[in-house]
Amino acid sequence: MFASPIARSSCAIILALGLAFAVHVGGADAQQPQQPSPTAIATAKELITVKGATALWEPLVPGVIEQAKSVFVQANPTLMKELNEVAVKLRAEYAPRSAEVVNDVAKLYASRFTEQELKDTLAFYKSPLGRKLLTEEPSILDQSMRNAQSWADRLSQEVIGKIRTEMKRRGHEI
Repeated sequence: MFASPIARSSCAIILALGLAFAVHVGGADAQQPQQPSPTAIATAKELITVKGATALWEPLVPGVIEQAKSVFVQANPTLMKELNEVAVKLRAEYAPRSAEVVNDVAKLYASRFTEQELKDTLAFYKSPLGRKLLTEEPSILDQSMRNAQSWADRLSQEVIGKIRTEMKRRGHEI
């Protein structure tokens, strides 16, 4: 989706945190959807997995641990070695907790789509066309982001030129 691995990782963390926040806050909606069936939730989990969306949440646990570790490192940099050891242990201990996010997201899907809609969507993503979409979409999104950036750069230059022209007309050289 994004050009560099660092940008992908950072974006994945941001997206995952945003989605986790949306999952948490989503429960505060005035309209409470019906409780989805276990079958709908299971189908939604499978859909999430087939789409590869679980990769969005993989960085959450390590990110939270690294962020917490950095607080302690800033307070006492001499503890870096020990804190790294603790962080490795905690990553292994907390790794299964990312399934909680998948469960929450599956419930969101299952509360907004019928079981049949989820099954139909899953069938699509398992079809040759759906698999092709899953394969091609990241590079399409990556290229579209580059195209949008180039477009924005060109537009910015055009806008700057118009502002300069207008300000010159008003007696200001900028």
